[in-house]
Amino acid sequence: MTKKEQKLTANLEATVRELIGGKRFKSMTEAEMLRKLGQQQGHLLHFRKTLSLLVKEGLLQLEQGRYSQGKIPEKGLVGPIALHPRGFGFFQAKGGDEVFIPRHLTNGAVDGDTVEVVINEASVSEKGPEGKVVRIVSRGRTHLAGTVISVSRNGTALLFAPILGPEQQVRVDKTTCAPGDRIVVEVLEWGDKESPTLATFSRKIGSIDDPSVDIEAAIAEFEIRSEFPKKAVEEAESHGTSVSPAEIKKRQDLRDEVTLTIDPDTAKDFDDAISLTKSPNGHYNLGVHIADVAHYVSPGTLLDTEASLRSNSTYFPGKCVPMLPPVLSDNLCSLKPNVNRLTISVMMQFDPEGNMTGYQTARSVINSAKRFTYKEAKQVLDGSVKSPHKALLELMTELCTLLKKKRYERGSLEFALPELVIKVDESGDPFGTDLIQYDVTHQMIEEFMLKANETVATHLSSIGQDLTYRIHDEPSEENMRDFSDLVRAFGFRIPEMPKPGDLQRLFDEAAASPYLQHLAVSYIRRMRLAVYSADNIGHYGLGLTHYCHFTSPIRRYVDLVVHRILMGELHEYEHLQEIAKRCSDRERVSAKAEMSVVQLKKLRLLKKWMAEDNQRQFEAVITRVKPFGVTFEIGELSLESFLHISKIGNDYYEYDEITGHLRGESTGEVWALGDSATVMVKQIDLIQAEAEFHMVQHGNRRDQTRTERKKSAPRGRTGKKRMGRRAS
Repeated sequence: MTKKEQKLTANLEATVRELIGGKRFKSMTEAEMLRKLGQQQGHLLHFRKTLSLLVKEGLLQLEQGRYSQGKIPEKGLVGPIALHPRGFGFFQAKGGDEVFIPRHLTNGAVDGDTVEVVINEASVSEKGPEGKVVRIVSRGRTHLAGTVISVSRNGTALLFAPILGPEQQVRVDKTTCAPGDRIVVEVLEWGDKESPTLATFSRKIGSIDDPSVDIEAAIAEFEIRSEFPKKAVEEAESHGTSVSPAEIKKRQDLRDEVTLTIDPDTAKDFDDAISLTKSPNGHYNLGVHIADVAHYVSPGTLLDTEASLRSNSTYFPGKCVPMLPPVLSDNLCSLKPNVNRLTISVMMQFDPEGNMTGYQTARSVINSAKRFTYKEAKQVLDGSVKSPHKALLELMTELCTLLKKKRYERGSLEFALPELVIKVDESGDPFGTDLIQYDVTHQMIEEFMLKANETVATHLSSIGQDLTYRIHDEPSEENMRDFSDLVRAFGFRIPEMPKPGDLQRLFDEAAASPYLQHLAVSYIRRMRLAVYSADNIGHYGLGLTHYCHFTSPIRRYVDLVVHRILMGELHEYEHLQEIAKRCSDRERVSAKAEMSVVQLKKLRLLKKWMAEDNQRQFEAVITRVKPFGVTFEIGELSLESFLHISKIGNDYYEYDEITGHLRGESTGEVWALGDSATVMVKQIDLIQAEAEFHMVQHGNRRDQTRTERKKSAPRGRTGKKRMGRRAS
C-alpha cells in the first residue's frame, strides 16, 4: 500500500467512524453511505475495506445489504502517547491529567502516536487514572530502526525493533541484509497482536557487533534530531567567535569579579559560572552567572525553531547531540576561562545563617578566571593540589553547608549517590567504569543552581509573570506504603506513611549499608515524574513552592524561554503550556535513548569480561521478589536482571503474599529482598540488550537484619498478591 493509499484509508476510516457514532445514524446501504459522505466511486475498494474492518470490530452490523449501528463507540480523549520499553504507556490530553495505559490496553500503539483513549473510571492505580487505547488516530513515525534476527531463503528478514518489543514480529521484504545488521525500515503496515508489522528496507546503519554505531542506531531508533539545517548553522556562525565591545558597554561589567566554572571532566558547554564574596559583617554575596543564549538565539529564527524541536541536548557515552550548533554550544555561549562572555546574572545576598536577604538580576559580561573539573576542585580542597582559588572554593563549601541545612529543614531529600559512568574509547568500545562520587564540589554547584532557579521562579511569580515551572507532584499514599514495606523488609525502621524527616533519617542510616543505592532508586521510582508546566503546583522533591529551570539554556530550551521572560523579551504567553509539554516529552525521549545506549555499553563490557574469564562470578543483591521469580542487581555494573522461579534452585518455591518471600517447600530456603547472591553469565543478547545469568550461590542476610524484617513485616494483610507497578 502506497503512502497515498494509506492516507486515504485512514481518512475514510475516520470519516465513517464519525458518521456511525452519531445519534441520528440509521441503517444504510453501501451506496447510500457513499452519497452521504460525498465519496467518489474511485474510492469504492478502500471504502469497502473500511466497512469490513468496522463490521469486524462490531461497530457496524451488516444484514441484507444494509449497515446498521453495532455497539456504540466509546468517546475518548485524543492526544499523544508515551510508551515505556516494558510496554505500558502514559497519555495526557490537552489540559488533562496524565492517564496510565496498561501494557495489554495499548492496542498496538507506538511511542509518539496520537491516540484516542477512554478512561476507566472504576480503575485508579497509584499512577492515577487508568485508561485504554480505543483508536490510533495517527502514527507518530513512518520508520523503525532495529536489528535483523534472521533472513529466509527468499530474502525476507525478521527484525527486532526495540520500540515495538520482542513480541511484535517485523518482516522486511527482499533485503540483502544478514543477521546482526542494524537497519532502518519504512513501515508499510503496522500489524497487531495477530499479524506482523510489514516494512521495506531503507538503509543500513552497521552491525550489532560494531560499538561505533551504537549512538547512530539510538538516534535512528528514537528519532533524535542530529543534523542541523544549513541555514540554522549560518545563523549561529553570523554571531562570530567573540563578544563585541559594543555589546559589553550595554551590560553590567563583572569582569573584575573572580568567577569560576566547575563541571564534569568531559564537559564542553559551560552554562554556569560562580562568584562569591563574604562581607565583614558575615554576609555572603553569591553570583550565579548563566550563559546569555537568548542574546544569540532570537524567537522565530531558524536557530530557535531547531532548538525548540530538539528541546534539549542528548548525552551519550562519549558523545553529545547538542540542542545548539557547536559554534554556540561549545564556543560563544560556553563560559570558557580568560575570554569575555555574555551572561545573565542572579546576584543573591545571604545572612550568616544562610537566609537570603536580597537579590538582583542583570544582563552582564564576565571573564571566568578558571575552569575546574569536579575532581580538580576536590583536589584543591583536599590540599593535594595548590591553587590561588582555594580560599574561594572553601568559601563556597561554607555557604553550601548553610544552604544544605536550609534544604533539610524544608524537607528536601539528598541521596548523595555515586554515579557509575561507562568509559568508552574513540570508537565507542567500552573499556571500564568510573564511579563518580557525589562529593562537596558537586553539592556546592547543585545548591547554588537550585537557589538561582528558585529565586527566578519566585521573582517572576511575584510580579505576576507567566512562566514554565518545573513541577513535581506528591507521591501517592499507596506508593509510600509500598516503599515503607520494602524499607522494613530490609531491616530499617520507618513509619507506614513517612514524612520527609523520616526519609532523610532513613537514607542517612542506609548510607553505611550496601542497600542505599537500591533504597534510593526504589524511592525515586515510586515518586511521580518531574515535568514542565505553565501551572504551578510546587516541587515536592525539593520542598519548594516555586521552582523553574533557568541555569542551563545551552542544553535546555525551557531555560532559554525563562531567560526571555526574565529579560522582558517574551510577551506572548499563550503557548507556554505547549512549550512545557513538548520539552517534557522530548526530555523523556532523550532519557530513553541515553539509557538504551548505556545498557548496551554495559553488556558489551560484560561480554568483554567474560571473554577474558568465562568463569567470572559477580556479587548481586536481590532487589525484587515476585511469585514468578526474583530480580537482582549486580553492583559492579549497576545492571539488573531477572531469574525465573524455575531457575533459582532445586526446590518447589511458594510465594508468601504477606511477607513477600519465596520459600522452598522441601528445604525451607527463603528468598527475600536484600539477600545476597553470586551469579555467573549464561548468555548475553546484544540484539535485545539482555543478559541471562544463573545462580551460583544464594546467601541470606545477617540474622539481625532478618529479625528486624520479621518484626516489621506488614500485619493484617488479606494475602492477595500485590503486583505494584513501577514508575517509568
